[in-house]
Amino acid sequence: MHSVFRIGDIRKLDKKSPLYEVDLKLTSDDDQQLRQLTDRIREEVYGTGWYRMGQLLLKIRQLDKAEELYTALLEQASNDSDKAYIYHQLGTIKNDKGQYTEAASFFEMSLKIKRETLPEDHPSLANTYNNIGGVYNNMGDYLKALEFYEKDLEITKKALPPNHPDLATSYICIGLVYKNMGDYSKALEFYEKSHKIYEKALPSNHPHLAASYNNIGMAYSGKRDYSKALSFLEKALVIFQKSLLPNHPNIKTVTNSIDYVKKKM
Repeated sequence: MHSVFRIGDIRKLDKKSPLYEVDLKLTSDDDQQLRQLTDRIREEVYGTGWYRMGQLLLKIRQLDKAEELYTALLEQASNDSDKAYIYHQLGTIKNDKGQYTEAASFFEMSLKIKRETLPEDHPSLANTYNNIGGVYNNMGDYLKALEFYEKDLEITKKALPPNHPDLATSYICIGLVYKNMGDYSKALEFYEKSHKIYEKALPSNHPHLAASYNNIGMAYSGKRDYSKALSFLEKALVIFQKSLLPNHPNIKTVTNSIDYVKKKM
């Protein structure tokens, strides 16, 4: 492990200076909490060579650089498997950029290759169904989104153990669609299924666990159960503050949600 520091106090040197003084504390190799988190990050950034670099660029939201890399890899791809994967990654990038029509096109090209070369219940198909569902969800076509998310869930439940984080992701996606449709009780049902998996599968300070607390909190807020909403949102904030940079948008989003719930109370 390279040198990693915990950030302590942050103080501005003076009112006129743009400089800050930051107290840093060097972590040790036996810091179990840090080791669990970094080991998990290594697992999530999979692949080899340039393909792994592409995964890392997506993780840190360098979308333009990731698109440039995958476009170059597509020109060099020599087999259908590589092409399907790259189309899928380009679809993910376009979706994250809000270019939903282009995203759907890339995902469909990936799906076409996979359905020609893989069994109908192959886990790789589930991932593509999930992403197509995400595009339709972003476009506001919620019934179409549910159709593809349910195809994803059907395959994922067969392919993975019941406590696998990818199964939790499938539950979250369906919950999100129900939330967008205003059915908060149904959304809460799927959010709680995913949360049970995350509690077993992830370290206690993992950002996904915080996002799960946030999802449940917002579902309770939609149901106007503000005391429960506040409890879950505060748990989300604690983990985000421990695991993310202070200026990360997730921290601001949860803080705003907490303020909203407190006003409602």
